[in-house]
Amino acid sequence: MAENPSRALHKISEIYDRIAFAAVGKYNEFESLRVAGVRLADTRGYSYDRKDVTGRGLANAYAQTLGTIFTENPKPFEVEIVVAEVGESAAEDQMYRLTFDGSVADEHGFVAMGGSAEAITAALSQTYTAGLAFPEALQVAVAAMNAGRSSAEPRPTDGDVSDQDATMPDAGSPIPAGQLEVAVLDRTRNRRLFQRITGDRLEEVLNSQK
Repeated sequence: MAENPSRALHKISEIYDRIAFAAVGKYNEFESLRVAGVRLADTRGYSYDRKDVTGRGLANAYAQTLGTIFTENPKPFEVEIVVAEVGESAAEDQMYRLTFDGSVADEHGFVAMGGSAEAITAALSQTYTAGLAFPEALQVAVAAMNAGRSSAEPRPTDGDVSDQDATMPDAGSPIPAGQLEVAVLDRTRNRRLFQRITGDRLEEVLNSQK
């Protein structure tokens, strides 16, 4: 889930059958990484087997790319990304966070990125429990993001997708449903497990726990 008023420029996207990509930072930079990941996954899946395309493999490729840019270019990418893969069971799920210098961390349960990451992580550490159904998990995530808004610094207009297409709500105010980008990897679906939750469906899920 991401705070994003744009309906055209996504922070959360599908990479391959069971794999999703999420990012914060400069849109043009993380979009180029997303496209490269899709191409790598398609090539590997076509040349070998679809099962050979893994979240870990993509995370390693992104780490190498970001590390090379960090060491060889005068300016590193201003991005932070997460690669997530859903397994046959929750025990097989994988989630990796990568920072601008190519550092990669194996995350479990939840991960937060961006300027309010520490506050959101603190809130989630108090409210998140493994095995939550999707509506409950979404409510927990929304509450954590709202808790983190009061600590957020003013956003610079640096090309981040969040600065485009709409005015963001004031820090400390609840995030409207229309400014949430929500997607899920649903292991019960056939092959392509990525699904966006938008419009009436999003409103229904958000209101189901009230």
